[in-house]
Amino acid sequence: MALDCGPMLPMPRNARLLAASLVALLLLSAALFVSRSYWHGSLTALFGPSEKRLQELLPGANAPPAPRVASELEALDGRMLEGAARYAAEHGSLALIVSRHDHIVFERYWQGSGFDTVVDSQSFTPLLAALAAGVAVSHRRIGWPDEPIGAFLPEWSHEPRGAVTVRNLMQMSSGLAPAAHGAASADIVAAALSEPLIGTPGLTYLEQAADPQLLALVIERATAQRYASYLSQALWRRVGAADAWLQLDRSGGTPHADCCLRARQGDWIRIGQLLVKDGNYRGEEVIRPGWVTLMRTPAKSNPAYGAYVRLAGKGLPNLEAYEVSDLFVAGSEGGHRLCVVPSLQLAILCTAAPSGRGAGWIDARIPNLIVRSARDYVPAVVRPGADLSGVVPGH
Repeated sequence: MALDCGPMLPMPRNARLLAASLVALLLLSAALFVSRSYWHGSLTALFGPSEKRLQELLPGANAPPAPRVASELEALDGRMLEGAARYAAEHGSLALIVSRHDHIVFERYWQGSGFDTVVDSQSFTPLLAALAAGVAVSHRRIGWPDEPIGAFLPEWSHEPRGAVTVRNLMQMSSGLAPAAHGAASADIVAAALSEPLIGTPGLTYLEQAADPQLLALVIERATAQRYASYLSQALWRRVGAADAWLQLDRSGGTPHADCCLRARQGDWIRIGQLLVKDGNYRGEEVIRPGWVTLMRTPAKSNPAYGAYVRLAGKGLPNLEAYEVSDLFVAGSEGGHRLCVVPSLQLAILCTAAPSGRGAGWIDARIPNLIVRSARDYVPAVVRPGADLSGVVPGH
């Protein structure tokens, strides 16, 4: 026998409002959960469950990027920017981002990527160690750039390797022997500390993993903090970058400072903006003024090299000369390049796969097109007194 409940009564208005509010709350909670778990899901997708154990979180702030404005508002010719984008596209790029005066003025993305796409930062990674060292100097944790690292590494305090300076490490001029080609160590600190001297510190240039790795170790010893923790607090969060991941040498081990950081590709334009402003990021002093200038100082061991950056005005080898002498470039191996032009307040980020660029790629082509797009750029050949430095010493 069916139970007759009578006609269904309409739900009272207050009850309907309550039900709608509960549904909205559930939807909001779901959205927040998805947002909160996005990067963790990305990490698993990037590395897989087993490789995830070999990553250490570099906490970020996930702040909005710099304001985006039309290129014309920053006196840049959009047609020439499009020409730079075409060249980037023809050579397998993932992204081209241009910033001027703390504004993002141009963006193009390829191969399904975007500002938020997480990529291997390749040879950009050591740059963070040099910047963090600058913050440590600002915080008086490191006394000065030419402080001997034996003051922080008791293992070397009474031997010649202890005379290597912080500046030597930043300029790939420690004189330490490089690791055997292709050799991988289960303990990268022990490996770096075991490298013998084969040259004169400050005068012998060798690109190798030991120098940025030892610099990260000095930062850890000087600050009494794990490298990832200090890097996050001192730099990464302060420029608003999102969570990133440092690669460990083993589960629970030491993070690599020489390579392999996984970060959103767009966050590197923040680093470019910091470099343009000599350590100031959108009005906040992150590093004491003068540190980035020091990073651009030519090494005695290699006049085309600064602190993990290459200097365009000092004989940087290329098939095409750079338009401006104050340009400097982060990124040597692999496909990424971050070009900074302080005189024009330009930061130019172009990313590509770790395998690097194909035949015909010219490093200077994209920055040159973008520099020429600036309506206030005056070519050196027509600048009054442009050749004065070659005539009057000290000018």
